[in-house]
Amino acid sequence: MARRIFEEEHEMFRDSVRSFLKNEIAPHSERWREQGIVDREAFRKAGEQGLLLMWADEEYGGAGMQDFRYEQIFIEENCRYGDVGFFGWLHSRLVGPYIGELGTDEQKARWLPDCVSGEKILAVAITEPGAGSDVAALKTRAEDKGDHFLLNGSKTYISNGINADLVVVVARTDPDKRHGLSLFVVERGMDGFERGRNLKKLGLKSQDTAELFFNNVKLPKENLLGELHRGFYHTMHFLAEERLIVAVEFLANAEAAFAVTMDFVQERKAFGQTVGDFQNTRFKMADLRTDLDVAQAYVDHCVMAHNEGKLSAEDAAKAKLYTSELQGRVTDECLQLHGGAGYMDEYPISRMYADARISRIYAGTSEIMREIIARSIGLDPRGKR
Repeated sequence: MARRIFEEEHEMFRDSVRSFLKNEIAPHSERWREQGIVDREAFRKAGEQGLLLMWADEEYGGAGMQDFRYEQIFIEENCRYGDVGFFGWLHSRLVGPYIGELGTDEQKARWLPDCVSGEKILAVAITEPGAGSDVAALKTRAEDKGDHFLLNGSKTYISNGINADLVVVVARTDPDKRHGLSLFVVERGMDGFERGRNLKKLGLKSQDTAELFFNNVKLPKENLLGELHRGFYHTMHFLAEERLIVAVEFLANAEAAFAVTMDFVQERKAFGQTVGDFQNTRFKMADLRTDLDVAQAYVDHCVMAHNEGKLSAEDAAKAKLYTSELQGRVTDECLQLHGGAGYMDEYPISRMYADARISRIYAGTSEIMREIIARSIGLDPRGKR
């Protein structure tokens, strides 16, 4: 499908990104998968190519590119030619903007250059053992001690958790208010900041996902990010972009599954013909191609709306819901078309199938997305109480 949202400079950028990923990321993918973590060097190499925090101003080493299409291209190409566990997008577009938009001039000067270069890796810590999608139920606390804050609590399922040098932590600062949360930047090496296990997962084997513990971590006042007690609202502000980011990722992963299956059904033979010659295969692939193209049109529409500052939370939720469910459906159908080979680890589709399962959970579960969409169309039970 011709995608009309891209111009010549975007396609030139795509070519350079693809070359970088094939040469610097893909060759290490199997080793990263086995060791359960991406080498830090991957971030530094991406930084050298100007691929991290592309939106950052030139004074911090960035390119000042606000056009989300460049990030979209990087995500799409990484899913196809890089490594899905290389969460450069999380570093650049999910966590980086917390500092870029909420940080003071001093904070931006202090942290952004090393994030742009890849010397420092970013993570955001929201989820806790007893609180996931319900951000307002978080228990990690930061007490104001006059000249510093004292942070106590724990977080889990934190992406980039082992590699991260700077972690944006959501903590409760007003125990009397449900939304009395604030954001803090916790830095590698701070006393009391400890990492737990690099958690073993069903999929995304090369992505380091960790437990984090904060035991009387003494945080300088200048590590408060944004306004005190406004952390809940700051976090909500970034959710639309986060869901657009993952929608791009999920759809790109589904496209990758489709591509490897196209190759497989045209090569594998059964009963004297290729698997692709059977009507069932042709019809299933036709259905998947249609679903992918329709989803792509909507995601591209959301990208352009986001570039114009007009992407709504509801539309972002629709994009996240549809693409995550589609990724699951596409990888399942594609594995089925591989037959027994699809269950073997040596075939990419088996890994794609495992990788896809988390998509309906992180960045807000499908159930939460449906709740947001239902309320947007007037089906809100809270209004009947």
